[in-house]
Amino acid sequence: MSANSRIRMIVGLGNPGPEYEDTRHNAGFWLVDLLAQRHGGAFRSERKFNAVTANSRIEGVEVLLLKPQTFMNRSGQAVQAASSYLKVPVEEILVVHDDLDLQPGDARLKLGGGHGGHNGLRDLVAHLGAGFWRLRLGIGHPGNRAEVIDYVLKRPSREDESLIRNAVAEAADVIPIMLGRGEQPAMHRLHTRAAATPSKAGDAKPTVPE
Repeated sequence: MSANSRIRMIVGLGNPGPEYEDTRHNAGFWLVDLLAQRHGGAFRSERKFNAVTANSRIEGVEVLLLKPQTFMNRSGQAVQAASSYLKVPVEEILVVHDDLDLQPGDARLKLGGGHGGHNGLRDLVAHLGAGFWRLRLGIGHPGNRAEVIDYVLKRPSREDESLIRNAVAEAADVIPIMLGRGEQPAMHRLHTRAAATPSKAGDAKPTVPE
């Protein structure tokens, strides 16, 4: 792998519509919105992809920011349409998503893997395979599997929202490192920061596979 990242498309996962805008499940949208604000992208509707997209230039790299408008469980349809049309291979796609298995305030970067019960990732893997990069934004777990759907579709507490949005900002800081210097320096920066950040008091919520 070259020193510079090959990422050409950054996908934020979420649900369209104002009623979902501030919910935990839309953390991926939060991050790509912040990237567009920082790097001069303006979102516009792309009906052929069933998505909204923005072209941004980050560390000299032209990157497409994309938010599927298909609702979470059909995210793969929009991303596959865009990647096929633009000829972007799966390994050049970074998907940003909420993660129940990480605590609020934590963020992790990795290549490949399963879907972990996340419906957006499940559909992406079904349409693209598992070889895309993931930026995981922790939202915590309600502690009961039966409560997960309601939990992800609600706005987090004020404390948790502050932690999540701080992690979103810190993850956005790492994207230029990833594009300019490569994935390994970006992972080191992000994961070192996470390890140095004190855990939220009482954060020992159980991890329950979805």
